[in-house]
Amino acid sequence: GDYRVSADAAVSGEVERSISAPFDGFLREAPVRAGDLVAAGDLIAALDDRDLALERLERTSEKRRNELEYGRAIGQGAPAEAEIFRNRVAQADAQIALVDARLDRARIEAPFDGVVVSGDQSQNIGGAVRRGDVLFEIAPQGRYRVDLQVDERDIAEIAAGGAGTLVASAIPDRSFAIEVDRITPVAEAVDGANVFRVEARLAEDPGPLRPGMRGGVKLDVDRRLMIEIWTRSLIDWLRLTLWSWFG
Repeated sequence: GDYRVSADAAVSGEVERSISAPFDGFLREAPVRAGDLVAAGDLIAALDDRDLALERLERTSEKRRNELEYGRAIGQGAPAEAEIFRNRVAQADAQIALVDARLDRARIEAPFDGVVVSGDQSQNIGGAVRRGDVLFEIAPQGRYRVDLQVDERDIAEIAAGGAGTLVASAIPDRSFAIEVDRITPVAEAVDGANVFRVEARLAEDPGPLRPGMRGGVKLDVDRRLMIEIWTRSLIDWLRLTLWSWFG
């Protein structure tokens, strides 16, 4: 019969982009939350920009005053004084450009078509955010990977390129073909058992799958005698026990 290895699995984005607050401020709106589909350029959050708009108005007025003084100095034949006001105009231009850049960054847009993996700021409207705070995580739509947790007793049976089948708990009536992509040679303890992380890719269209879904995977190994399949765990336990007793 077909010998297969079972493992727990979770679907995640092939690439997940963190969307962070560009500067300290207050959240004005956040129309999306985890699970929503977004298109490139869609608004996903916006910071309050009223202070920036006032600052831009102030810088623009300052620039206008310096331009008038520059024209007056030129008219009076005072080149040294005109140079001072010319530099002030250039400085005001640079400050306005900086404010404009911050105004643009106050509007946070989706960098690509994808699905919001995590983040819900709907309860934080008007709240303060600090530069670098992660607001959302977005994964490209349809580009997912499957993270497996393979028991250490079965990891020797797994090889890159191996095929398998994924069934998600949320969609138990449909299975998805997968292919083992990478085996991480580091074990970690999960629920009292040592497991290895194995990455697999979907070999077909993900359809209704979404990042965060969990389920089970069966990886095809080879064909063996049924008695060998049924007694494998017992034989491995006996071998380890006898070795510990008699070396």
